[in-house]
Amino acid sequence: MNGDDGYSALEETALRTRYRTSFGANDRTGYVITALAAALLVFGLWHLGFSFTKFLNGLANLGNFITLMFPPSWGDTASLLRLLKALGETVAIAFLGTMLAAVIALPLSFLAANNTTVSQILRFFARRSFDTLRGVDTLVWALIWVNVVGLGPFAGVLAIAISDIGSFGKLFSEAIEASDRKPVEGVIASGGSRLHAIRFGILPQVSPVLISQYLYYFESNTRSATIIGIVGAGGIGLQLSEQIRTLEWQTVCFIIIMILITVSIIDLISTRLRIAISGNAGTTI
Repeated sequence: MNGDDGYSALEETALRTRYRTSFGANDRTGYVITALAAALLVFGLWHLGFSFTKFLNGLANLGNFITLMFPPSWGDTASLLRLLKALGETVAIAFLGTMLAAVIALPLSFLAANNTTVSQILRFFARRSFDTLRGVDTLVWALIWVNVVGLGPFAGVLAIAISDIGSFGKLFSEAIEASDRKPVEGVIASGGSRLHAIRFGILPQVSPVLISQYLYYFESNTRSATIIGIVGAGGIGLQLSEQIRTLEWQTVCFIIIMILITVSIIDLISTRLRIAISGNAGTTI
C-alpha cells in the first residue's frame, strides 16, 4: 500500500510539473470564486443591515421568551380538547390537500411527460402551468383562498392542493419520462392500446416513486398547514396565533410541543412506509 501511495504521489507530481499551467489556472479559479463568494456574503450582510449587536440582543430576548414558556401548560380540560381537535384538523388539512393535489396532478403529468403527451403544445402549457402554481407559495395561496371561500379549513385544503399540483406535476412527469421504455413496447407489441401501455407499462414502474413523493409531501404539508392556519385557514395554527396574541406563552410552548410530536410521528410512519414500498418494488423487479 505504501508503494502504491508513493507511486501515486510521484505520478501527481509529474503531472503537475508537466501541466503546470492547467493546475495553476484551476487553483487560481478556485481562489477567485471563493473570494467573490466571501465578498458577496459580506456585502449582502452589510446591505441588509446585519449587526452583531442586534443579533446578541435578539438572543437575549429569545432567552426571555423561552423562560416565559416554561413550564408548558394546556390550561383546563376543555382547552386541551380544543387544541387536540385543532391539531387533528391540521393533519386532516394536510392529508386532504396533498391527496387532492396528487389525484389532479397524476393525469396532468402524463400530458407534461415527453414520452406520454399527446401534443407538444399541451406539454408546453402543462409544464408552464405547473411552474406557475409551484411558483406561488402556499401561504400566498392561503391568503387568496381565505378571501375567496372564507375562513376555515376548506381554504387551507385548497391552498395546499393548488400549490402541490405544480410540485407533483413536475415530479410525476419527470418520473414518467425516466421510466423504462421496454415494458411499454412489450404491451404495444402484444396488441395493447396507448392507455394499456400507460396502465401496465408505466404505472407499475413509477407507482413506488409517486407514493414516496406523496408521503414526503404529506409530512411537509403538516408543517405548512400549521403556518397557513395563522392567516385564518383553520387548524392548530389559528390556536397558536391566538395564544401568541394574548401572550399565553406557556400554552404556546405546549402547542409547539404538540406540533413537533405530531410531525415526528408522521415522519417516522412515512419513512417506514417509503422503505417498505422501495423494498417491495426492488423485490418485484
